[in-house]
Amino acid sequence: MIRLLLLASLLAPLVADAQRPAPTTSTNRAPASTSASASASASAPSPTADRDARLTRADRGRVRGKSDALWIVVISDFQCPFCKKWHEETLPQIERDYVRTGKAQIAYMNFPIPSTHPNAPATHEFAMCAAEQEQFWPAADALFRTQRSWGARRDIRVVLDSLARGIALDQRRYATCMDSREMKVLVDADYTRATQIGVGSTPSFLIGGRPLVGAQPYEAFQRAIEAALVEQAKAAPRGGAPGAR
Repeated sequence: MIRLLLLASLLAPLVADAQRPAPTTSTNRAPASTSASASASASAPSPTADRDARLTRADRGRVRGKSDALWIVVISDFQCPFCKKWHEETLPQIERDYVRTGKAQIAYMNFPIPSTHPNAPATHEFAMCAAEQEQFWPAADALFRTQRSWGARRDIRVVLDSLARGIALDQRRYATCMDSREMKVLVDADYTRATQIGVGSTPSFLIGGRPLVGAQPYEAFQRAIEAALVEQAKAAPRGGAPGAR
């Protein structure tokens, strides 16, 4: 499994990072007559390298804010009504007071629960395909804004394709991403990591590494964020900027 650069490093103290399988080696030597073409092939990007680059872009695309700021991780399900409520009512206040001011950065962690929200997995793959094109947050906004209209739909892909046309996406690249389902590896890895650290419901949050559960009012997040900022400042090297890594 691909190593997830951002959230894996963030959750390292809480759950062991997934490891990429060791590459297999072959004992067969290529014939001398093919050595030149083999060398040329080695210099060209491999399909695996291209895939990993897309996954890395998607991983980074679901994070916004100053890179050395306090981490706020949102563990959410696009079909969850309480997640919709938090996204629309509380997130804008956190962005206003902490993300735009450079005090915090916010990352989204996929936690679809298909037993109660059967359309959720597809929507999370959709959002990560958008993330690969740096459009995760517009995709998330669109999914939550239209949640009540697609929750019971059987033709969820038709709905997602329609939403994609309203976002600044390369539509061919988006369709290839959805058809390949290559973002499923990110969604599944998020779900596994969240489960391993004890997440059982959505929305859940990590604020500076400390858990907060439920679509609580802004004031609860404000208290938790301010406490985490104080801890961060105390832990920062003397003379260094809080949150510096």
